[in-house]
Amino acid sequence: MNFIKNLPYEWQIGLRYTRAGRRSGRNSFISFISLISMAGIGLGVAALIIVLSVMNGFQKEVRDRMLSVVAHIEVFDADQSLSNWQETAREALLNPHVKAAAPYVEGQALILSDSMRGVMVRGILPAEEPSVSDVVSKVRQGSFSSLVSGEFNVVIGKDLAEALGAKLGDKITLAVPQGQVTPAGVTPRLKSFTVTGIFEAGHYEYDIGVVYIQMDDAEKLFRLSAPTGVRLRVDDLLRAPEIARELAATLTGNLLLRDWSQQNRNYFAAVKTEKRMMFIILTLIIAVAAFNLVSTLVMTVRDKQADIAILRTLGATPSSVMKIFMVQGSMVGTLGTLLGVGFGVIVALNIPAIVGFMEHLFGIQFLDKNVYFISSVPSDLHWNDVTYIGAMALLFSLLSTIYPSYRASGVKPAEALRYE
Repeated sequence: MNFIKNLPYEWQIGLRYTRAGRRSGRNSFISFISLISMAGIGLGVAALIIVLSVMNGFQKEVRDRMLSVVAHIEVFDADQSLSNWQETAREALLNPHVKAAAPYVEGQALILSDSMRGVMVRGILPAEEPSVSDVVSKVRQGSFSSLVSGEFNVVIGKDLAEALGAKLGDKITLAVPQGQVTPAGVTPRLKSFTVTGIFEAGHYEYDIGVVYIQMDDAEKLFRLSAPTGVRLRVDDLLRAPEIARELAATLTGNLLLRDWSQQNRNYFAAVKTEKRMMFIILTLIIAVAAFNLVSTLVMTVRDKQADIAILRTLGATPSSVMKIFMVQGSMVGTLGTLLGVGFGVIVALNIPAIVGFMEHLFGIQFLDKNVYFISSVPSDLHWNDVTYIGAMALLFSLLSTIYPSYRASGVKPAEALRYE
């Protein structure tokens, strides 16, 4: 209280106007409208923080799960056969941002069972793969070490295993488009593989659509004389596009480079567009609450005309009167923003627990992994988003006070006191 008493009188009066009036029901009604405006700003701020956090969470979760299977950067030859991959890997590792390199073979195939299913076959060196991806740590049954040259073993995703009804030790047949000529015509080549491992990346698209075999076996399957290319891991995945451009200028040969963002460009572009549109839409909630603040201050000005006239006769300047109502409106906006930021941050940090409780309570699942990439609602709170949203709400609140405060500064004492 001593702190308030030391403030300029404009601040003291403005802060007093934010509290409920005790002398009349009209003052109480105005204060109630102020509370509604405050709540509107708070809800708008909280909604914006929560929604952006959830969308950031989706983007981060899908990206992290995707990168457990996909390399940060892939370098491959235009002819799909990189015979001097060791030299390419050596040149790539000269870049200080490239931390590891490993060869791979990639091609499409059909799994023949009760029904046909298309998959991406990836040939790897089990000893080198952990340096460029995290898929080896995602194995739930079996092991990647079982991928031995000449044994034609395969590691498949959890969802693919469930779809095929396959278990460890079962046989699956892969058919590749590089056919063989027979008296009956060109027929696809078939090869039987033994399931020796099941992984779960947590990304449905890869858990059902990617299988791993040993690189030498993949070269034989696709009739290649060399790996398809080299997979690279960099120190900062967010800088992968920039690092890929640097490598394109330094690597020798007719090489093509593809970073992780290009492999799912449509998805990440859609998420970015959705975030932008949701930000604009939810910002309108804050704008509407700010307009409510305008109406609140206009009603306050009309109710306080006698007080304004008395202040003017005591020597208060129009700028001082204007400052009083700007303080009142700014305090309402500031309190609403702080409440919204606090509530939004608390909810955003606990989204997984809150959603899990609701799913358990109502016996429903908000995200079906057969439809969406992931099956849980993630959240990734960015403090720069919180700062930006809070600053924007405060700016809207301040702008909303200008017109009513200007009207208050123009009140003429004689006319205001005529009927008092």
